[in-house]
Amino acid sequence: MRHMNVALILSGGTGTRLGSDIPKQYIEAGGRPVIGYCISVLSAHEQIDALHIVADKSWHDLIGKVLEKSDRKGKFKGFSVPGKNRQLSIFHGLEDIRKYAGDHGYVLIHDAARPLLSSGQISDCLKAADGHDGLMPALPMKDTVYVSRDHGKSVASLLDRSMVYAGQAPEVFRIRRYYEANRKLLPEEIYKINGSTEPAVLDGMDIVMIPGDEGNFKITTAGDLERFQEIVERGT
Repeated sequence: MRHMNVALILSGGTGTRLGSDIPKQYIEAGGRPVIGYCISVLSAHEQIDALHIVADKSWHDLIGKVLEKSDRKGKFKGFSVPGKNRQLSIFHGLEDIRKYAGDHGYVLIHDAARPLLSSGQISDCLKAADGHDGLMPALPMKDTVYVSRDHGKSVASLLDRSMVYAGQAPEVFRIRRYYEANRKLLPEEIYKINGSTEPAVLDGMDIVMIPGDEGNFKITTAGDLERFQEIVERGT
């Protein structure tokens, strides 16, 4: 029997940097909430067996309506409670996913606020992750990168740009291995984690990289939202 591939959609953010009362993933664009776009793509993908969503209970009804239209294959399995930071939200999701997916499958972690996820990127991530503990799409740095030790007041050193990459999503991990890597960070260290792949690297997991997709940007600012709305209006 083939192992399960579970998509864990993170939708617990408050979107405060956007300057809106509504979290960015629930703002409508092109006639549907932003979260609906990644749900549609993930649900339709033949290699994704289940969808799991981290979201505050106050948004469950709205997400339920999105699922009625976007989860055409009925892959949604349940909600998990958001944590105090992004990584703790992921850990809560992993705890719930293990109840039905076991330990031998893969979890694909994606942000609800990244609506331009493509089916091809999902396929590339799952294919490249096979045989490894995990995978991260990454983009090479285009700008010169400097190190500052006084919060940007002066330059301390220069980094080799060819060795520096920006992590993207979706990231893919073996469920049990990644769960254990996160569990080791409890109760306090998990609050220091900023990126999904950090716990994997800290625990020595075998993580490979593939080229990311520049079009798969995260909506963080009002400018990002405007950019996405323009893309939707153009139908591209």
